[in-house]
Amino acid sequence: MQSIFLLLGLFADAISASPLGQQPLGHIGPTERPGQLVEGLRKPVRGRFLHITDFHPDRLYKPGTSIDRSCHRANGPAGYFGAEGTECDAPLSLVNETFRWIEENLKDEIDFVIWTGDSVRHDNDEKLPRTADEIIELNAFLSQKWVSIFGEEETSNAAPKMSIPVIPTFGNNDIMPHNIFNEGPNKWTKRFAEIWNQFIPEDQRHTFVEGGWFTAEVVPGRLAVISLNTMYFFDSNSAVDGCNAKSEPGYEHMEWLRVQLKILRSRNMKAILMGHVPPARSSEKKNWDETCWQKYTLWMHQYRDVVVGSLYGHMNIDHFMLQDNNKVKIDSKADGKVSINSKADYLQSLRNQWSSLPFPPSGLFEDLDSMSNLEDLSEVELARKDKKGKKKEKKKQKFLDKIGGPWAERYSVSLVAPSLVPNFFPSLRVIDYNVTGLDDVAHGVELLTDEVDDTTFGLDHAAIDTPETSDDSLVVPEIQKKKKKGKKKQPKFKVPEPPSSTAPPGPAYSNQAFTWLAYTQYYSNLTKIHEKIAAGERVDDPRIDYEIEYTTNDDVYQMKDLTVRSFYQLAARIGEEEVKTKQTAVNREDADRSVAKKKPVNNVWRAFWRRAFVGFPVDGPDE
Repeated sequence: MQSIFLLLGLFADAISASPLGQQPLGHIGPTERPGQLVEGLRKPVRGRFLHITDFHPDRLYKPGTSIDRSCHRANGPAGYFGAEGTECDAPLSLVNETFRWIEENLKDEIDFVIWTGDSVRHDNDEKLPRTADEIIELNAFLSQKWVSIFGEEETSNAAPKMSIPVIPTFGNNDIMPHNIFNEGPNKWTKRFAEIWNQFIPEDQRHTFVEGGWFTAEVVPGRLAVISLNTMYFFDSNSAVDGCNAKSEPGYEHMEWLRVQLKILRSRNMKAILMGHVPPARSSEKKNWDETCWQKYTLWMHQYRDVVVGSLYGHMNIDHFMLQDNNKVKIDSKADGKVSINSKADYLQSLRNQWSSLPFPPSGLFEDLDSMSNLEDLSEVELARKDKKGKKKEKKKQKFLDKIGGPWAERYSVSLVAPSLVPNFFPSLRVIDYNVTGLDDVAHGVELLTDEVDDTTFGLDHAAIDTPETSDDSLVVPEIQKKKKKGKKKQPKFKVPEPPSSTAPPGPAYSNQAFTWLAYTQYYSNLTKIHEKIAAGERVDDPRIDYEIEYTTNDDVYQMKDLTVRSFYQLAARIGEEEVKTKQTAVNREDADRSVAKKKPVNNVWRAFWRRAFVGFPVDGPDE
C-alpha cells in the first residue's frame, strides 16, 4: 500500500500546476466498513442515478499539440479541454471540470454512480508507452475524485466513507497489456481491491480478488448493482476461452452471476447489471465470445423478473441493443477497435436487424398501456378486447406470440453510453427510475445481512445452490448444433429456473418500482467552448458546462418509459423502411419525375444516428 500512496503523491505533484486546480488525492486506505454509509447520512431515495464511462485521462496531454502525435507533442490543433472528434485522450482539465460540474449539479440529486471503466489513457504513443504504475495512478486519481465529492469523514483521522455508492468495473484499458486479463486472483484484482477499497463492500473483497466481480446493494434490501468483469467474456482477451469449459473464468463468472440472481430472487430484490464491454452481436460487430453471449442472453430471459436493465460503455457511441432469446447464430467474427467508418457500418447493421422485427399492429401498444392489471390477463384475452373482428384479433395475437407476449419478454435490452473522452463530444447520462413504495428506504450500501453467510456471495456455491433445470431442450441451440455435427461434446450447464408462472412481469417489462423511466443525455460542446477561449472570452475562467443533448421522452423518441417494450417499439421505428413512391411512369417525362422524387426520410433513424455520435458533425447515413 505504501507504494500506492507514494505514487499518488508524486502524481498529485505532477499535475498540481493545472490552471483549474487539483483536488488533493488524499489517503486511500482501509476503512472500517468500506462502501457503507456513515450513520446519520442516509438520504431519501431520489429515483435518479449517474452513468459515466470511458474517462481515459491523459496526464501527458498538451494543448496546442498534434492530434497525429496523441496530443503529446508537435504543433497542432489540440484544444484546452480536449481534441474533440479525434482519438486523443482526455486532458486532466476536462476530467477536473467534469467532476466540478457533477459536484455542483448532481451531488444531491442522485442515489448512486455507475462507473463503467477505462479510466486510463490508451497505449497509442510508441514514444511514451504506458506503465503499470501509471494505470494504478490514474485509477487511484479518479477514485479519489469520487471520494472528494461523495466521501464523508467522521473524524480528521478517519478515511472518508461514501455518502452514496459508487460502483466501478474493469475496462479493457485498465490493465496491461490492454485486453489481456488472466484468471484471478491476479495482480490486477489484488491492486484494484486496494484502489477501490471504498467502493467494494467488505464482504465482497474475497469475491473481487478471485475474479474482479462483486455485488453491492444500492437500495438496501431492495436493489443491487452487479459489477461484471466483462474481460472474461471479451472476444479480444486471448488469455481466456469463453464460458463453456468449467476450467475457464468465464464459466465461473456466469455461474456466479446465476447464483447472485437466484439469491436476489429469493430475497425479492431487483438487480442492475453493469460492465465495460457490451454484448454487441451483429453482422458487423461481435464483442463477446459466443458461448458467453448465449449464457448471458439465457440468464437475462430466465431472470427477467429480477433484472431491471444493463449498462455498458467501451464503444464510445450512444446506442442500445436487443438480446433476442430465440437467436444464437452469429454472422461475423469482427472485433477490436472500431473506426468511425466501421461504427457507421455497425449502426447500419443494427438497423438492418431491427428492420426485420415484426411491426406492432396500429394502436396495439397504446391499447396495452391503457389496460390495468394486465398481468392478470392472458394473451388471448388481450387480443379479444378488440371488437373489430376475428381477423384483427388474430393479427394482434400473432404479433404478441412473436415478441414473447404483451411484455415483449422474448427480448432483453443493453444500454451503451457514449464516453467522456471526446472522441466526439464528452458526455454523461442521468437515468430516472420509479420510486413507488420506496418512501421508507434510503440509498446506501448494505450488501449482507447477519443471516447470510459470506460464502453465499463468494465463489463457493455449494452452500446455497440447489438442483435446477438441466434439460438439453433448454440448452442454447448453438450447442445442440455442435453436438449433432459430431464435434466435441460441450460441457452442460445449469439452466436457471424461469420466473414463477404466477409472478408478475419484472421492472424491465412493466412500470413498477425500479423501472427505468427516462434518461437525460448531457454533453459539452467543446468546439464552441474552444472558439470562445480563442476569441479571448473565457481566458480568466475557463469552465465546462454540460447541456442537455436529448431526453428519451422527447418528441423524437417519444418513449413513455424505458421498458423492453418501449425499446422494442423504438427499434422497430428505427428499422422501418421508408415508404416507396407509388407514382407510375406512363411516359418519359413522368419517369424522370419519378426518379427525381425522393423517398420520405425516417427521422427516428436519423436522430438515432446523430445521437450515436453525441451531436458531433459526422456524415449522415445514406437514405
